[in-house]
Amino acid sequence: MNTMNNNPFKGQRIEFHILQPFPVTCLNRDDVGAPKTAMVGGSTRARVSSQCWKRQVRLAMHELGVRLGIRSKKIADHVAKACVALGADEETAKACGEKIAAAFSNDTLFFFSESEANAYAQYAAEKEFDAAKFNDKELAKLSKKTLDPAKDGLDIALFGRMVAQAAELNVEAAASFAHAISTHKVSNEVEFFTALDDLAEEPGSAHMGSLEFNSATYYRYVSLDLGQLRDNLGGAGIADAVEAFTRALFVAVPSARQTTQSGASPWEFAKIYIRKGQRLQVPFETPVKAERGGGFLQPSIEALSDYLTKKEKLAGSMFGKEKEFDFGVDETFSIDTLVGELRNFIEAKS
Repeated sequence: MNTMNNNPFKGQRIEFHILQPFPVTCLNRDDVGAPKTAMVGGSTRARVSSQCWKRQVRLAMHELGVRLGIRSKKIADHVAKACVALGADEETAKACGEKIAAAFSNDTLFFFSESEANAYAQYAAEKEFDAAKFNDKELAKLSKKTLDPAKDGLDIALFGRMVAQAAELNVEAAASFAHAISTHKVSNEVEFFTALDDLAEEPGSAHMGSLEFNSATYYRYVSLDLGQLRDNLGGAGIADAVEAFTRALFVAVPSARQTTQSGASPWEFAKIYIRKGQRLQVPFETPVKAERGGGFLQPSIEALSDYLTKKEKLAGSMFGKEKEFDFGVDETFSIDTLVGELRNFIEAKS
């Protein structure tokens, strides 16, 4: 799906610089169940991994009604069911599914669309469900021909896929996510808790334990390469894709411990650019300090805005800014307004 020769979005990107404070939470756990952290500029910061937030964005797009791809090790089972639907018996379908899965995945997650799965089953039917007749190269060509991210695999277009056994099926990701970090120093704290037994006849707790948590104002950086997105979608449905992605970015929150340490905080501030040039992320190398009588949000907004303004001036014409939006300053500029502005820009250039 290479349409670069006629791609009006080549080299163009939407950049999201988001500030999002959370109260007592453990948004993303490490191997011992503690909130993830990172050393930045010599101080400990709270951290949420890029993969964690990407998955939540993907799930949010599904909730918004977007048809997504399937990321699973169980491609054999999925294709086998499609073969049964086309008339194969259970045992034969299982053999077909396993043969097709082996062409793309060696016990690793494979990112595929429902259209591809159905095409594999149809291929098996044309070969009379005889797995010995299957050809890996034919299956790869079929997959490349069938994949239509605008139809049922927008997440493949956005987040990309790598197929080690069939490199021609690789899709370059259009979206880039940084690890979210706190703009300030953070120290994890420990909550000691007890649980009581409703049927206990003697006083005292039935269970005791501890959980780690923190609270932080996070900086999230996300870049969406519009040229790559257009290529991945074959030139179709770009505005719809950007709208779904932006709305999912707005509502997605990591799901860890949400029933006991709810973190349902929305964006408080965001700078959004449409521009050309190298990606530009704010490092927050110097941690901000809380204002007297206030928190970390306002100094974080000032540090973010000052840094981006300075870098824009230093980069000069190479910054390539075409549009700039501030979310969280004017109450009339809602997420709907932002989506409308992005759609207008894309539709005008398409």
